Amino acid sequence: MKSWTSRPVPGLPGTMPSIRLFDTAAGREIELDEGAEASMYVCGITPYDATHMGHAASYVAFDLLNRAWRDAGKHVSYVQNVTDVDDPLLERATATGVDWRDLAASQIELFQTDMEALNVLAPDRYVGAVESIELIVPEVERLLAMGLAYRVAGSGGEPDGDVYYDVEAAGKQSVAPDAWTLGSVSGLSESEMLELFAERGGDPGRAGKHQALDPLLWRVERPGEPSWPGGSLGAGRPGWHIECTVIAQRYLPAPFTVQGGGSDLIFPHHEMGAGHAHSLAGVPLAHHYAHAGMVGLDGEKMSKSKGNLVLVSKLRAAGEEPAAIRLAILAHHYRSDWSWTEEGFAAAKRDLEGWRRALDHAPHGSAAPLLAAMRAALAEDLNAPAAVAAVSRWAREATDDAGPASAADRALVVDAVDALLGIRL
Repeated sequence: MKSWTSRPVPGLPGTMPSIRLFDTAAGREIELDEGAEASMYVCGITPYDATHMGHAASYVAFDLLNRAWRDAGKHVSYVQNVTDVDDPLLERATATGVDWRDLAASQIELFQTDMEALNVLAPDRYVGAVESIELIVPEVERLLAMGLAYRVAGSGGEPDGDVYYDVEAAGKQSVAPDAWTLGSVSGLSESEMLELFAERGGDPGRAGKHQALDPLLWRVERPGEPSWPGGSLGAGRPGWHIECTVIAQRYLPAPFTVQGGGSDLIFPHHEMGAGHAHSLAGVPLAHHYAHAGMVGLDGEKMSKSKGNLVLVSKLRAAGEEPAAIRLAILAHHYRSDWSWTEEGFAAAKRDLEGWRRALDHAPHGSAAPLLAAMRAALAEDLNAPAAVAAVSRWAREATDDAGPASAADRALVVDAVDALLGIRL
């Protein structure tokens, strides 16, 4: 699947220091490998609605990591999926009377336009679930052959043959120190898992499952639903978690460096994906797991059911500058839960205007210390608010400086803010 187009990233003098990142599975900050290669998989959208601020904040967060790695001189391999067939998409298509393929295509295009506007660097591979089905089928068949998956008999109107992952069997598969067991990524108790599993697309009450938390690997064909050839599995479509696992294992090293996404993906999505990967390859899916916080609106959870989504496309259509939207996001640490407010957005617009005014007063020798401060902030768990604050301090001091302006310092500030924060002045 074609991705969007990235703007060129300016090169900067010097280099980013060692990057520390909070690892969800470890429960602490860790120092990322200083080798020349880095790799990242960030879970993509299910394209049934427009890009809201929660989506934008998550992709901007991992864009910061991508930029920090590149500033450190690393070659970055970045993969993102798009779940272009899944229950929410099919349900929205039915409710709106639109063909699911047309709905998916329109929302993918809108998402990519939003990402390009927000100056989010495009993944090296942008991979759809549908185009990956021929890769997924043999892996589900392998799990069945290994005794780590099983078929469920039909009941209550459901057909025979849905395939589920056996989490208990998979957890006993290996005694290696890095082997996956249920909870390895999330650290949750079984009762906490059961509550979230039901909330986030799982089916704990499905009759015939070995364990309530076993996730779906292959959904056999139902009348009126799209399906694809599944070999010995029969016609159908893949489950959500196995999709991301197979795509990541196909296009990235095993294990890759960082699995990223919103905190709502920790369980079950990243937990189950890690289990699938270990069962299939015998090694962890990723070395580290990092997660962005949730975004609300004026103190309330942002959700489609409440109708209180802040959409990037609507802000853009209203004439708001994408750089200001991005700056409003960067005012919050990526791991924090926060709320979008008009006051916060207005403050971001004022800051952006102040930064631009200050460029005409850039004092000689002021850019290098600012660059160092921005790098130091981002190297400490992508502390964008500290980097933003450093630019704002520089802007105030530059505006107050009565000395001659430096064209070289002006140019370096413009490049640094663009390369590290993704904001074009």
